[in-house]
Amino acid sequence: MKVKAGSVAAIDRTDTRIMALLQAEGRISNVELARRVNLSPSPCLERVRRLEAAGLIRSYGAKLDAAALGYGTSAFIQVTLDRTTADVFDRFRDAVVLIDAVAECHMVAGGFDYLLKLRLKDMEAYREVLATIVDLPGVAQTHTYVVIEAIKQDSGLPLKA
Repeated sequence: MKVKAGSVAAIDRTDTRIMALLQAEGRISNVELARRVNLSPSPCLERVRRLEAAGLIRSYGAKLDAAALGYGTSAFIQVTLDRTTADVFDRFRDAVVLIDAVAECHMVAGGFDYLLKLRLKDMEAYREVLATIVDLPGVAQTHTYVVIEAIKQDSGLPLKA
């Protein structure tokens, strides 16, 4: 079963527990995962594969320490486009995904069009990236907010089993 964005597939409590554990501990072995959700390894692996095939589990990865790796500066940039037409949205989207420093880009409703999250080495890198962003197709205005302290960062979905 392939799942559309925003839809909830037919998942049960065990599926939810599996996803919560994998979200918290992506390197957990199937044997340990099965033990924690009270299944034998074979049915547990079958459920994981079904959740992956359905698109509910999209990928696995490591959470890296940005500051320790030299990317200790974060900033958010509000972007307002000069026009809100499909072609302007498309051109902006196609260009912004090519900028490595842009960790996230969200189209938003409200007083501006996009919110970008940047991961940077320092303020000099910020200036370089900002120069690139203001030259993107359709950009009329930007406002930047430099992060002083990250209080809470994405720790995954709040799954309850």
